Amino acid sequence: MTNYQFKFHPYQRPFKHPLSTSHGKWTVREGIILSLSDEIGNIGWGEIAPIPWFGSETLEQAFNFCEQLPQEITTEEIFAIPAQLPCCQFGFESAWELVIGKGLSTKDFEQSKQHYSYLLPSNQAAKQSWKAPWNQGYRTFKWKIGIAPIEDEIKIVKELLEAIPASGQLRLDANGGLTQPEAEQWLIVCETMGAVEFIEQPLPPEQFDVMLEMSHNYSTAIALDESVATLDQLEQCYQRGWRGIFVIKAAIAGSRKRLRQFCQTYPIDTVFSSALETTIGQQAVLQLAAELSDFKRAVGFGVNHWFNQG
Repeated sequence: MTNYQFKFHPYQRPFKHPLSTSHGKWTVREGIILSLSDEIGNIGWGEIAPIPWFGSETLEQAFNFCEQLPQEITTEEIFAIPAQLPCCQFGFESAWELVIGKGLSTKDFEQSKQHYSYLLPSNQAAKQSWKAPWNQGYRTFKWKIGIAPIEDEIKIVKELLEAIPASGQLRLDANGGLTQPEAEQWLIVCETMGAVEFIEQPLPPEQFDVMLEMSHNYSTAIALDESVATLDQLEQCYQRGWRGIFVIKAAIAGSRKRLRQFCQTYPIDTVFSSALETTIGQQAVLQLAAELSDFKRAVGFGVNHWFNQG
């Protein structure tokens, strides 16, 4: 039985500007960086990056879990972390894979900007903010909806799509913040626009059946995000008939081992996406994306411009 030295410390990472979603404004990204090292000096880093309003554990729960662990832990203890702590599962398994040499090297998962979706600011600034990333190579953009009055947001989206060249496309993310009439209004409008790749999580997770029906009634694709935040939810939505797009925030989904098993068993349409984690967490997710995704859709990792570098 191998023992690993375990260390951890919390971090706070302020956004350059608050990130507005239908859940409110997000000003500081908080999480935990952990390390595991073996007896010959191999070390692996992991990140615990909770988003409790997405359905993960809280930062306090994650911190309390880490604090009660001994300074030496075993592989068995890592894989015994309960599903109620999905971010802890992901962080510890990520570090364990690196310390045993299972992780991929950087070159294996770095993609060109063309394969990343760029998150635009959630206001009128989006109409200008796409130009610089376009020149850097981005071709897929994401914009948050369900924040301002729907008429104002539709106007901005129409102007944005008129400005972006024809080879670009836009994702609209509601974070579950629309009503059913609003969601249907967006789906109807998007059918006339053409360049909208999908609407992400238009309704709250408890309205799964409505989203499932809408996915059959409209040509614009719907992607589930908050509905499939954890592996249990992912499996439930698949078993209940969802065959649309699954947005996978692996850093909050749970066990890397179990996620691999699911994606290798079921041929689902995936978009691996950021949970606004640090480089440590990003690399751990992108390794999985390279392994489990064919990159036919851009990964949701064009987000680093929301933070100061370093």
